[in-house]
Amino acid sequence: MAEPILDIATIEQLNKADLIKAIDWLITKDFEKLVFILYRIDVSEAKIKSLLDQANTTDAAPVIAEAILQRLAEKKASREKFKQDPSASDEEKW
Repeated sequence: MAEPILDIATIEQLNKADLIKAIDWLITKDFEKLVFILYRIDVSEAKIKSLLDQANTTDAAPVIAEAILQRLAEKKASREKFKQDPSASDEEKW
């Protein structure tokens, strides 16, 4: 596998299997970039460590992928919850 191009928009478009492959590649070839991606998505190191400790597997990529997908879903839900109605007047927005 060639170096995956991973930014938040790309990650949101990947299916879980492709995300796992990309994370696996990053774990073995560019761990620093994986840490940066986790930081940008706001997945804490403590959460990853906790999930890995709880997992009954030695394969970290699926666990990390699930954490990323979960955090992206949380962020999307939060954006939807707090999205302002575009038809509201400026006075109603305040």
